[in-house]
Amino acid sequence: MGWPGQLHALNESQLPHRVRPYLNHAVSFKRPCSPQERIAALESVGLNVFFYPAELVSGCDLLSDSGTTAMTSAQWAALHLGDEAYGSNRGYFVVQAQVRETFGEEFFDQKPGQPANAFLFHQGRAAEDALFAQLGASSPGLIVPSNGHFDTTQANLEAHRIQPLNLFSPQLKEASSACHFKGDMDVHKLENLLEKHHPKIPLVYLTITNNTGGGQPVSMDNVSRVGALAHQFEIPLFLDACRFAENAYFIQRHEPGFAKRAIPEIVREMFSHADGFTISFKKDGLANMGGGLFVRRDGLFARKYPKLLDALTDYQIRKEGHPTYGGMSGRDILALAQGLKTVTEEPYLSYRVEQVASFGYAMAAQGLPVLTPFGGHAVYLDMNRFFADSPLQPADFGGVSFVALLLGAFGHRACELGHFAFGKYDTHAGKDVFPEVNFVRFAVPRLRYEQQDLQAVAEAAGALYQQRDRIPPVEVVWGRELPLRHFKARFRFRT
Repeated sequence: MGWPGQLHALNESQLPHRVRPYLNHAVSFKRPCSPQERIAALESVGLNVFFYPAELVSGCDLLSDSGTTAMTSAQWAALHLGDEAYGSNRGYFVVQAQVRETFGEEFFDQKPGQPANAFLFHQGRAAEDALFAQLGASSPGLIVPSNGHFDTTQANLEAHRIQPLNLFSPQLKEASSACHFKGDMDVHKLENLLEKHHPKIPLVYLTITNNTGGGQPVSMDNVSRVGALAHQFEIPLFLDACRFAENAYFIQRHEPGFAKRAIPEIVREMFSHADGFTISFKKDGLANMGGGLFVRRDGLFARKYPKLLDALTDYQIRKEGHPTYGGMSGRDILALAQGLKTVTEEPYLSYRVEQVASFGYAMAAQGLPVLTPFGGHAVYLDMNRFFADSPLQPADFGGVSFVALLLGAFGHRACELGHFAFGKYDTHAGKDVFPEVNFVRFAVPRLRYEQQDLQAVAEAAGALYQQRDRIPPVEVVWGRELPLRHFKARFRFRT
């Protein structure tokens, strides 16, 4: 019997809700927790949500999307195949093949008689530290420009006496959602910087997507232009590639000429412009642990700093263990290799990005001033606009107060990434120095929550927004002058 003619055009795309492209495999029940328990726990840790016990997060835990992915059945199966040999475990060769397939053969090109060009680490920030330690030791007074250094990246640079410099796109501050690539680097500022200071710049560092800059993607055009400009001055281009697949998806969706290109092809083109990259596999590796530093075998960095490759191997051995496991268990290595297979599949990516966008629209429906268009891993609440009609001043750290109230009252944990996290206290001048951006980030772990969970977060944030004139300032009890202070400080409400 043929399909009824009048029903021929019916399909799921006409319906308002979409079926998830995955099934629940395992479920964990949360511990019931009253507001009184949450408030007591918050007060005991000085309102610092990083120290708040995770088992008492009775709502959604959106502190980070790093290492919090719900892994797939294929990844759980891979864990059981983990080879824990100290040298040259099975997973090393599996991840080598997958990195070559995903990013390009030249980034994991281990040849006898040549120094290694691929370095495994237990997570991304360790890979960054290895890179910046070698660069910082090579010459004093260096500058590394980026479209937006994240907190630990900035701290790793500063620890090795390298100046981090953010060259945000001017469109980042625009309220319009017409620009889909607000994560771009400001090419004009980069060109001026290179013309004046190129001897002091060991590399240009482009993060995809731009976590500090509201999780916004970077266009292929910007990757290409930044790479060409850096190479014009004989400076290598490195990518901070934590969310490379999400960035590729935005290029496919919104950049002219890429709509019919497959995600793996777009990824390879992005990395064709780079001389190396660092990556946390805890993001788009879909794994709970893992990171790496990869250098193009024939690239400008390898040619310009030939002695650094062997020095990186020495660093890796001293800090992480044998280069073939790099501080990870064999189980972790196989899980991330499998994650790299999944992350570029379009059904996964489209649902991932659309879930975050739906969450963003739910926040906007509550009247909340969110950054648009929405990025791939998080929704960012603009705290400058949130408190625009409030008596709170920047030094009152309203974002810190907001995340504490959201957790205590409603059980949802978010992350302040603004005046406190990216600001500094100038001990000589006795005053705070505030950053260009002031966000609270709601990072959505991959494959973990459903839409009704995120809707509940939006409604809770909306309830606080309706009473924003009653949100109290906080004072810093301890840690105002410390580096990486948001991880360590203690606060209390000032009434």
